[in-house]
Amino acid sequence: MSDVIIIDYGAGNTRSVRAALSHLGRTSTLSSEPELIAQAELVILPGVGSASSAMEHLHETGAATALHARFASDQPILGICLGMQLALETSEEDGGVECLGLLEGSVRRLDVERVPRLGWAVVEPWGDAFYFAHSYAALSAHCIATSDSICVALRHGSFLGVQFHPEKSAAAGLAFLETCLSPA
Repeated sequence: MSDVIIIDYGAGNTRSVRAALSHLGRTSTLSSEPELIAQAELVILPGVGSASSAMEHLHETGAATALHARFASDQPILGICLGMQLALETSEEDGGVECLGLLEGSVRRLDVERVPRLGWAVVEPWGDAFYFAHSYAALSAHCIATSDSICVALRHGSFLGVQFHPEKSAAAGLAFLETCLSPA
């Protein structure tokens, strides 16, 4: 069994996430099989893609149910970009999507001058710069970090979600992933 399961929903930044984990000396498997999701040390729900197609795939494969069970049993889940957004209740992307509902909150289109929001930005209160590529943002009481007044990190129970891409964020991103991989 791999240390880390990266959820395969037919899109996402899986190659770069796997490369970052490999750089940190961790094995990973790309899968949406419920049994593997249940057994992994850490499950990563990666970013990039469309909320509606991702949710459709998660339901078809049983991964959505497995993620609910994992969250309920306090096993760690890391959501990256779209993966963070999918943990909330709803998204206005694609005309409105019912998401996993692991955390209370919703996803709204960014109200900024340039969409998508691309590039490096400092995350407060952490003080490090990370790489972003997104058009939507989370609205949730579980927000633990912001960038330019946008919620960019959520934590509730065993779920940690980030809007940025740690796998594309150089040393700061690798340090963040290393922290996620460390036992509590």
